[in-house]
Amino acid sequence: MVVSIAQAQLFFLALTRILTMIINIPVLGGQLIPNNVKLGLGIMLAMVLLPWQPLPADTPAMPIFVMGLGIFQEMIIGLLAGFAAILTFGAVQIAANFMGLNTGFAAGEILNPTFGNRGAAYDNLFIMVCTLYFLVIDGHHIFLRGLALTFEAIPLHSKLPELSIQPLMHMTSTLIIAGVQLSLPIIGAVVLTDLTLGLLARVAPQVQVFFLGIPLKLLISILGLSVVFNFLLPSIRELFQALAMRGLELLGSG
Repeated sequence: MVVSIAQAQLFFLALTRILTMIINIPVLGGQLIPNNVKLGLGIMLAMVLLPWQPLPADTPAMPIFVMGLGIFQEMIIGLLAGFAAILTFGAVQIAANFMGLNTGFAAGEILNPTFGNRGAAYDNLFIMVCTLYFLVIDGHHIFLRGLALTFEAIPLHSKLPELSIQPLMHMTSTLIIAGVQLSLPIIGAVVLTDLTLGLLARVAPQVQVFFLGIPLKLLISILGLSVVFNFLLPSIRELFQALAMRGLELLGSG
């Protein structure tokens, strides 16, 4: 079979969109994933997702300027759709950061290799568990389904729909609120612990509340997370399951 230049150009456009979206998913395109693995995954997905209808060998190729505009457009589509994944995992990070606030774990920070940033051990524990839960509920399949839907909503080498800043602002505020809501049980437990220690300091001034408070808040935060995490799972699941629709919403097709 003879592959025309036009067919190769369409394949490259699809690969550009796919790779631009993949890099926004930590479990598929994180910093720990080698670049050759990302490229191989992108090529494999492009071969599977691209509707393979071979063009005639004499099909005229796109001019260089048109091809450049097409690559730029595919990068915009991939970045917008992938930004929904960034916001989704960002909500989990916000929840983790608020949970670790004033718990005593912030005294020592370690590197989180999945996201490439630094955080307390408590934050990283919650993020890693949520990332594993993302894989357990087949979140990567949800992402790939959303990636395939982008080709149906906006076919290759077609006009980009009119974009608006309103869906992006609404989605960002919604996910920030979701992240704060996920952290409220732990924040409440830590605040109640602080209030209890404050009352104890007034009732029994001889008690060294400062030295008692550090291990106590560490214990309360760990026990609190182990107790409430099971109740947070439905909200986290809903957060991840809507990932594909969020990408389409940012593209004006949701």
